[in-house]
Amino acid sequence: MKLPLYWIDAFSSRVFRGNPAAVVPLESWLDDEQLRGIAFENGLSETAFLVRTGEARYRLRWFTPAVEVDLCGHATLASAHVLFRELGLQGDSVTFETRSGELRVARAAGHRLELDFPSLPNTEIVQPTPELLRGLGRAPELVLTAPTRWLCVYASAAEVRELKPDHVALAQVKPGRIIVTAPGEAGDCDFVSRYFAPDAGIPEDPVTGSAHCTLAPYWAERLGRAELHARQVSARGGKLWCKVAGDRVKIAGESVCYLRGEIEL
Repeated sequence: MKLPLYWIDAFSSRVFRGNPAAVVPLESWLDDEQLRGIAFENGLSETAFLVRTGEARYRLRWFTPAVEVDLCGHATLASAHVLFRELGLQGDSVTFETRSGELRVARAAGHRLELDFPSLPNTEIVQPTPELLRGLGRAPELVLTAPTRWLCVYASAAEVRELKPDHVALAQVKPGRIIVTAPGEAGDCDFVSRYFAPDAGIPEDPVTGSAHCTLAPYWAERLGRAELHARQVSARGGKLWCKVAGDRVKIAGESVCYLRGEIEL
């Protein structure tokens, strides 16, 4: 069996930047063991699999090398890139049926694609656990939590960039999804972030669209405006344009194809 594979660098206009995702279009579903095996073999933070279900509609699933996840931004952007720019899908938008409901991706200005995702704000202010502090290596100014993630707020972008996390210690943190963020530097962006997901087998994710479902509502409230320019300051780095619209967050970014290939099973 031969399957097409596309490697897309998402949230960047240049290869070797942004977050790489593999996209595997399928005629019909393989069994879950094969899907997990392909994702593990690819070794990227996410591999996306999609099957057409209707006119500009696809069922979409995301796998890390370790688990299937409920929501992934960069691999959704990569999937839309493949459909629009590699496979010639017509029209202005595509709808994906996912574990997180229907997600729409639309063509946007400046060669960007815009994700329409749910807003997932963190609302409960808490004290950081000793494991979290040990893992981050520097105490944040503020910590908010939700059932699946932490939001750790620092005073400056430099502090976020300079974090040298202890990934062994972070692997002991529950829940195991950690967003760190700070105000952006003047003239560059509105806020910066990094993202660690040891419970999904991802020590640090290069650029995380789904994290901005939490980041955008936080910074929109703090800065008093709905439209925000964000930068994820991992080693690869990436740029995102966010807009809070009620219970939805629009997340736009650029993307570029690095590789077109074929899987043989």
